[in-house]
Amino acid sequence: MRIIRLLFLFAVSIVLIVLALANRQIVSLQLLPTELAEFVGLTGALPMPLFLVILLGVLIGLLLGFVWEYLREYKHRKALGMKTKEVISLEREVKKLKQETTSETDQILALLD
Repeated sequence: MRIIRLLFLFAVSIVLIVLALANRQIVSLQLLPTELAEFVGLTGALPMPLFLVILLGVLIGLLLGFVWEYLREYKHRKALGMKTKEVISLEREVKKLKQETTSETDQILALLD
């Protein structure tokens, strides 16, 4: 399994290197459309290589996906935490009841002797 994982990471790294080499041209990255930027007063553009724009877009998408999934599964994690607390409480109660039961039978056996 480790070899498969390493081969996969190697293939992904080769694809990313080829992508970076094929998209080295400089592009102008703007936060807002030109007309809106002039209206607001933010006319700055950031020149950067195209492969960085692509990789940043993928990374931002991954981060948003992780946050969305974390928020979506919150109710399941909360229910699991409540069930875990309930199981611990019930285990304590069973242990306590077992101790009480054994002490009562010991007293009855002591009376019979």
